[in-house]
Amino acid sequence: MSRGEAPLFGRVTIIGLGLIGSSLARALRRERLAREIVGCDADGTARRAAGRLKIVDRIVSDAGKAVTGADLIVVAVPQSGYAAVGKAIGGRLKRGAIVTDVGSVKAAAVAALSGRLGADVHLVPGHPIAGTENSGPAAGFADLFAGRWCVLTPRQGVKRQAVAKVREMWQRCGMRVATMDAEHHDRVLAITSHVPHLIAYTIVNTVDDLESHLKAEVIKFAASGFRDFTRVAASNPVMWRDIFLNNRDAVLEMMGRLYEDIALLQKAIRNGDGATLHRVFTRSRRIRRSIVQAKQD
Repeated sequence: MSRGEAPLFGRVTIIGLGLIGSSLARALRRERLAREIVGCDADGTARRAAGRLKIVDRIVSDAGKAVTGADLIVVAVPQSGYAAVGKAIGGRLKRGAIVTDVGSVKAAAVAALSGRLGADVHLVPGHPIAGTENSGPAAGFADLFAGRWCVLTPRQGVKRQAVAKVREMWQRCGMRVATMDAEHHDRVLAITSHVPHLIAYTIVNTVDDLESHLKAEVIKFAASGFRDFTRVAASNPVMWRDIFLNNRDAVLEMMGRLYEDIALLQKAIRNGDGATLHRVFTRSRRIRRSIVQAKQD
């Protein structure tokens, strides 16, 4: 943004100063997308950390007070907190305000927030598909979103100008932006993100249930594949609990498909069917290479 160019928003309020919320605050400040950034978090430790890091201009604990006069409100709390946030800020939002979020389950976000915000408020749900296994204000960084995808899931009837402003914000934070139906988003993310996290959690718990001497050796001699694949098992347990509970239908559908594929490989290994194993592994290798070529590695 040139020095003479006006910020995209006057006041932005970010409710939830974890990894995504604090990273967005940093990116907004770096790109000068807001005149003022107000941070809100119910957790005192998070507020104090954000204050020390100086990632926002003001920090408050009450969501209703935090949104006063805000042009954009970003909900960045675990999804079990959405209804409470909607209740706290409903009736406190100025006319024409835009509300967006960063949650991984969009149908649940729409259900929790729509109807609580007022007729003159524009709801533009969003999901920046970016993150690390770390959490908290200190874990955030402005480049978290660079080169990644953000999916917006606005309902029919939402003003195009509101969607365009949220799109521009994420683009200027470095993201590529797509728009799709909320339910379709949830099915896509069930297999690309949610089920892989579930598998990682499961493998780590399987190790924890091994005999003590075997578990110690598994941890000691963990190969790079085990380390890399299970890295996400260190992610925020509250956030992932909420994701699975709010996207249960899509996750269960994709888990059913996964079970069928695992059964196929199990049968091939039992029967010494090298041809089937080679065919499946060759196909998987091709798909993996396409992910790298799409720069989503």
